[in-house]
Amino acid sequence: MSVLVFAEVANGELVRDATAKAVTAVQALGAVTILVAGADIANAAADASKIAGVAKVLAADDPSFAHRLAEPVSALIRDVADGYSHIVAPGTADAKNILPRVAAMLDVMVISDVMAIIAPDCFVRPIYAGNAVQTVTSSDSIKVLTIRTASFQPATDGGNAPVEKVDFTAGPALSAWVEDRVTASDRPVLTSAKIVVSGGRGVGSEADFELISLLADKLGAAVGASRAAVDAGFAPNDWQVGQTGKVVAPELYIAVGISGAIQHLAGMKDSKIIVAINKDEDAPIFDVADYGLVADLFEAVPLLTDTVS
Repeated sequence: MSVLVFAEVANGELVRDATAKAVTAVQALGAVTILVAGADIANAAADASKIAGVAKVLAADDPSFAHRLAEPVSALIRDVADGYSHIVAPGTADAKNILPRVAAMLDVMVISDVMAIIAPDCFVRPIYAGNAVQTVTSSDSIKVLTIRTASFQPATDGGNAPVEKVDFTAGPALSAWVEDRVTASDRPVLTSAKIVVSGGRGVGSEADFELISLLADKLGAAVGASRAAVDAGFAPNDWQVGQTGKVVAPELYIAVGISGAIQHLAGMKDSKIIVAINKDEDAPIFDVADYGLVADLFEAVPLLTDTVS
């Protein structure tokens, strides 16, 4: 058996954390090849070759892959899929856009959010907003998987895999890139941060959400938000943690003014330590919290921020 891992690339650079976690997930399945696709990706391919456990890196360098459009990238993966028993990618927005199309081209199913691999044809994934897990067995000749990266540790460095250029036929130009709008921030990336401070609807307003940001900056943390806070306009959409947002598993997750709806818990309950601050002692968030503080967040958070050196 052999595995093709589709690397996560942003602006021509390898997103190492997500890619290395996908490698960890599949190392027991066989020889791992990483496919790096993008424009000007020489550095990304070189970085991928250093991940321990990688046998080979395939580099597809072309302007048509620069913005990770589903049509050309899925056609590329289909063209190089022959000979691989598993096609895998970290469960990012890119992979969720691309791999279902790849699966359709190969006439197989896609198994999403894999959190454990029991056997080459048997996988575990969360269902019902993470409140249950499902064991899936696939008889498809090629297994197409997205990996729930929060469930795995990243593979270490130390590899020295050869990098080969990929010959490919240009895919269909059915869509075109218009622009990317990215919020500039010096904070850690939400999905790979060691500390996350999240605010919920209980914060009350966009202006008061600054309390969350100040605490996060003191802790060197990323800022998250519940869906209720995002829907209310308190925080941007790319801060959303939960079933319909991002899945995080930091060493420390601080939930402020978050009640603990099922869809939010699905995105953060794998955190190592969960601290909840809420004035409602019956809030469901306290059921999963390691430490809970029943208090007015407008008093507790400033005190906590001032205490942090």
